[in-house]
Amino acid sequence: MNWRVPLADIDIRHEDIDAVVQVLQSKWLSMGEVTASFEARFAERMGVTHALAVSNGTQALHLACLALGIGEGDEVILPSLTFVASSNAVLYCRAQVRFADIIDPLEPNIDPEEIERLVTPRTKAVLVVHYGGYPCRMEEIRSIARQKGLKVIEDCAHAPGASYFGRSTGNWGDIACFSFFANKNLSTGEGGMVTTNDDELAAKVRLLRSHGMTSLTWERHKGHAFSYDVIALGYNFRIDEMRAALGLQQLERLTQNNMKRQLITQSYWRDLHSTEVGLPFQHLAEETHIQSAYHLFPMLLPEEVDRFTFMSRLRDEGIQSSIHYPPIHLFRYYQKLYPDVVLTKTETFARREVTLPLFSNMSDEQRQMVTRAVVRALHEHQNRGFST
Repeated sequence: MNWRVPLADIDIRHEDIDAVVQVLQSKWLSMGEVTASFEARFAERMGVTHALAVSNGTQALHLACLALGIGEGDEVILPSLTFVASSNAVLYCRAQVRFADIIDPLEPNIDPEEIERLVTPRTKAVLVVHYGGYPCRMEEIRSIARQKGLKVIEDCAHAPGASYFGRSTGNWGDIACFSFFANKNLSTGEGGMVTTNDDELAAKVRLLRSHGMTSLTWERHKGHAFSYDVIALGYNFRIDEMRAALGLQQLERLTQNNMKRQLITQSYWRDLHSTEVGLPFQHLAEETHIQSAYHLFPMLLPEEVDRFTFMSRLRDEGIQSSIHYPPIHLFRYYQKLYPDVVLTKTETFARREVTLPLFSNMSDEQRQMVTRAVVRALHEHQNRGFST
């Protein structure tokens, strides 16, 4: 469909294309010095010691769990309100998930009190997700983790460039994971990054992402080694030079583009404030210790409004919308594994949530088009009625 306002769009410029072309002309396409530069710049930007690029965000999560030694018999606490990759990564390691509820529908991040309630002798880690780009309550979560002897994994797929009390997301946990999927604030199409300040964890990730080999093709090409040994059961989770080149360019504009997203979000909040929709995270707008990456714009429909009909009205006007997220514990696969999970606040939020378009190069005309369509759809409900 040819959307007048798509849900997401990518800021691709001539310099991005030129950077990728330069890699192609170099004829070194697999992981090499461009990737090393991307990793170094990303680590500097996030204020971490180590940044290790991988093929996608799911692999970053898998590697984080492997590096922490999460395995059979272990449990990891995480929210159900996230993309399924967050929990799949735990299951890949033969561990079990414990789904935690959110704080409330207007702050749909993992509830620290839920984390504390769910800890058992088998709990090894908590995996937090900075939903929509808004940082979780990391000071409380880290305090609980220290008291309980837990490791902390940050899923920062929505939150590159966000910060909490001046410290970047990706720099709060023992290890953190970023996604550079096509709809992300920093996009390489596919791609991801693992960050950590722990030298030992970084060494494990570096080894496991490339077959458990002691030297890489690039190192041998540069004459630093002639052969290699395999010292662990590793994987092929490497990124390539084309995506690393694109990532370097995108990283240069991350702060600028996040600021554009912030202005669009604030305009949405202003224009929709007088309607009956709920506006998650708006109450945190004046909190100076929270800096969001503004990845998503979620809103909550009134209980009586039928979501499918509402979203269809937007579609009819050429405006794409989505749902973030169908809770993981309600998927058929996960219901078979965890049939007794009930998360009241997560389910309430997920039943009412609609995600509106948000991207850095969104024009003011497009944003107004969206808000007008939302208001018209709500008025139609009031005047003619479409309800659950």
